[in-house]
Amino acid sequence: MKILYFYQYFSTPKGSWGTRVYEFAREWVEHGHEVTVVTSVYSKSDLKAEKFIEDQVIDGIKLKVINIKIDNKQNVLKRIWTFFQYSFFSVWYAMTLPADVVIASSGPITVGIPGLLARIVRRKKLVFETRDLWPEGAIELGIIQNKWIIKLAYGFEKMCYHHAQLIVSLSPGMKSYIEKKSGHSNVISVTNAANIELFDTPKEFKALIPVLKPLNYAIYTGNIGKVNNSYLLLDAARWIKAHNIKDLYVLIVGDGQLRDELVRTKEKENLDSLLIHGLIPKTELVSLIQHAIASLVPLQNSPVLDTSSPNKFFESLAAGTPVIQNTQGWMKDFLEEYEVGYTIRHDDAAGLVNHLIQLRDEPILYIKMAGKASEIARKAFDKNVLAKKFRLELEKLENA
Repeated sequence: MKILYFYQYFSTPKGSWGTRVYEFAREWVEHGHEVTVVTSVYSKSDLKAEKFIEDQVIDGIKLKVINIKIDNKQNVLKRIWTFFQYSFFSVWYAMTLPADVVIASSGPITVGIPGLLARIVRRKKLVFETRDLWPEGAIELGIIQNKWIIKLAYGFEKMCYHHAQLIVSLSPGMKSYIEKKSGHSNVISVTNAANIELFDTPKEFKALIPVLKPLNYAIYTGNIGKVNNSYLLLDAARWIKAHNIKDLYVLIVGDGQLRDELVRTKEKENLDSLLIHGLIPKTELVSLIQHAIASLVPLQNSPVLDTSSPNKFFESLAAGTPVIQNTQGWMKDFLEEYEVGYTIRHDDAAGLVNHLIQLRDEPILYIKMAGKASEIARKAFDKNVLAKKFRLELEKLENA
């Protein structure tokens, strides 16, 4: 089977970004399928290109790299422009490359443009993969406010759902939302996955910053921005300082629009318990996650984000690290059911710190929670299991 995959953020474990598409595509190639990913150059990925259009092959995966740079630090208009640029140049591949099945992976929802053209013009079988609820999320978060653009965006979303033979959501919450809104009869949930071999294999602790030692810090990895509720991490450091709590740190490893602001505030307020480091490869990040008291997964207080499926959630559990998060959807239910972490309010810095203190000072509780996290990750979030689940659905679609 020839699979054509439109996805803007391709990365391998050498980068600092999620590797879902890389892991899945590699599994499909190993099972005899031909996979071509049309992508661009994301700042957190390890993917680089010298030409504007460049062919690459990584572990048998064919890449069509459109050298359009995407960065979370770009302003909204710049990012929207890069989304449309990518979709415009992707159209050529949608109309020309051999394919039995075409996957359009959103967000942004503009990635649906090449997918729809492949479906409508060439009659290819279309899979619409919903990584984020676009445009719902952008509207709810105030990124899109113009009523005509909102109407157009909803209409385009409806068109993508209507023309897809299969819709793949990244969380149970997204699946329920899409089924209710679209009435589509073929919606499945294939969550983000974890590389169990990478994250579950014990790694020697290496202090990224001298004051760090095993179990004296919580870790946040990824984008530093408003949607990621990064101010909660700042407030947690303030709480630690105000209550004179010793040997406890909040470590942020990442980049984003709020990074410079957080660095300035840390220096101005002498928040020694807040540690901020730039991006590092995922392969080097594993040790830091494994030896943390907890992995922090904060998100802005928004109903649409309750359906989110962040990579760090799955990878942290695979590393045997309890998770503390603040959404009120499926992740909350999951942590409660399997007892592998805590859910707090979006503004509850005190609750976050108190959970850290509890896990640090009660080693039996920590060990119990960490063991459960590792066990459930192996059962539910193994990349090989989820890649196979997705592949079987693609094979079923091809033969339909």
